[in-house]
Amino acid sequence: MQDPPSPAEPNPIAAEASGASAGADGGLPAGSPAPAGAAAEPVPHGVGPWAGAWPTDPRYDPELLAHGDTRNVIDRYRYWRMEEIVADLDTRRHPFHVAIENWQHDMNIGSIVRSANAFLADTVHIVGRRRWNRRGAMVTDRYQHVVHHETVEAFAVWAHEAGIPIIAVDNVPGAVPVDRAELPERCVLLFGQEGPGLSAEAIAAAAGHVEITQYGSTRSINASAAAAVIMYEWCRRHAA
Repeated sequence: MQDPPSPAEPNPIAAEASGASAGADGGLPAGSPAPAGAAAEPVPHGVGPWAGAWPTDPRYDPELLAHGDTRNVIDRYRYWRMEEIVADLDTRRHPFHVAIENWQHDMNIGSIVRSANAFLADTVHIVGRRRWNRRGAMVTDRYQHVVHHETVEAFAVWAHEAGIPIIAVDNVPGAVPVDRAELPERCVLLFGQEGPGLSAEAIAAAAGHVEITQYGSTRSINASAAAAVIMYEWCRRHAA
């Protein structure tokens, strides 16, 4: 079942303003030209109202053209309607999925969804509790397909019927370092919660088990950081 959309923000124009550090695409990069017809002077975290005659392309949102676009989107999507951005992403999504067990309302889930959007994952699967903390997603869940499964068993049935192997990511006995492991082009990367990691049922449902090689004293790294590492490794191997 598809998750319900996130609650509407009080200000739809500024809903996606990002407070990210330097390097995030919250505004036009220094020295980069504004989109054709856009305001010459970029505003913080975006661009101002469209200057000159408005484009007739139906992908553009009249309200954004009138008031400016402060969303954390790449320049390609400045002033576009949200549904048009999603439709364009759907033509380019990678064939890997991401799944997260959600039994304790883990705060990392939002960050994992944000990374899934950044690496253009097909779909994010929430396994367990339907509700999850969206704060870390920075509203990227609006551009990312998110599906809910009540149980690990239901998730495993979906994966089997779809013919998609589950790759569990956890530092458990028998896990292969991801840089040496097989990482299928079409797969679902399954992550556990901060602290307990993956459940025994989830580990048993997986066709492969990978881990991230570490060099310090800590036993594990942050769940959202681990997810970003694995997604990057998938993209390094398979993305065009």
